[in-house]
Amino acid sequence: MAADDRDVRVVGSGPAGLMAAEVLASGGARVEIIDHHRMPARKFLLAGRGGLNLTHAEPLEQVLQRYGEARPLLEPCIRAFPPDALRRWCAELGIETFVGSSGRVFPDGLKASPLLRAWLRRLQALGVKRTSPTAWTGFDDVPTILAMGGASWPELGSNAAWVERFQDAGIAVTPLVASNSRQKVAWSDHMQRFAGTPLKNVAVTAGGHTVRGEIMLMKDGIEGGAIYALSPHLRIAGATLTIDLKPDLSAQQVAERLARPRGKDSRSTFLRKALNLPPAAIALMREVTSDTPKAVALTTHGPVDLRRAISSAGGVARDEIDAHFRLLKEPNTWVVGEMLDWDAPTGGYLLQACLATARFAADDCLKHLNLSAR
Repeated sequence: MAADDRDVRVVGSGPAGLMAAEVLASGGARVEIIDHHRMPARKFLLAGRGGLNLTHAEPLEQVLQRYGEARPLLEPCIRAFPPDALRRWCAELGIETFVGSSGRVFPDGLKASPLLRAWLRRLQALGVKRTSPTAWTGFDDVPTILAMGGASWPELGSNAAWVERFQDAGIAVTPLVASNSRQKVAWSDHMQRFAGTPLKNVAVTAGGHTVRGEIMLMKDGIEGGAIYALSPHLRIAGATLTIDLKPDLSAQQVAERLARPRGKDSRSTFLRKALNLPPAAIALMREVTSDTPKAVALTTHGPVDLRRAISSAGGVARDEIDAHFRLLKEPNTWVVGEMLDWDAPTGGYLLQACLATARFAADDCLKHLNLSAR
């Protein structure tokens, strides 16, 4: 890349990198995206196989609460690019969106590829150059936005190779850990028969936090949206996960139903009739020797595999960056997306923050170059 006072390098061609490149090029920068993988946005396309949850339609204050202790870090950029703005951006690309029954926002057609194709056409029209496969070789004097991702699904590009280079430069990195991942449970042989069975409309509690939703029993553990939302509270082996299989009934209502005469029914048949519990729920109660469906306590043994987590938490430590994600020790470099130290549950919050941090950093980079932000 030839030296020029408008030159900017973006490292990584996932959603955060593409968004940073778009903002920079729209502001007059001459942008080159480099990536060690030939194809752009491979993890984005993988996510699209499940419908591509873009963001969430709940009120902004609730969205911001989803980021927990990272809210102060992310709030300015998400307020600058909130969910409504993300949906307008999609519409400008010719991709309409809709709100699902859970409040999650999806593109029409539930696929990532049409959005990505439209996005790449826009970047080409803006003059953005993509060079791949080309690896980032380290810090230099060229203004650079790093969007190299976390550590999940490394074969798709985010292999966290950047961590060692940052540490060599004296930049602290909070260890990357699995987020939105299946949690290991040591099931009995009997319980493993229910692998692949969902339990809907339950409430799960860990670390004093309760989430309503669906869970999925797996051969080696338990997963699902409600489990993913509790990732920060389930990372330590030996954590307790408590499941309320009948959250719409009070403990007293459950007790009254269980006090009815059983007659000749087996315990399983009685539970099915009295509480409308499916076989997997009854087996789960038996697994932990629970007399009530209101407090089925499991011991979890940590996430199954960081490489197969939906995302990773941890990243560049917050005291290593300024309010616009610019590195204090490398002032020509900004860090965005999953490289930053934050965590988010599924539901569109991950992609929302990745895109918002990229736009926020790119605007600051334009000011650094004395160019106009959009």
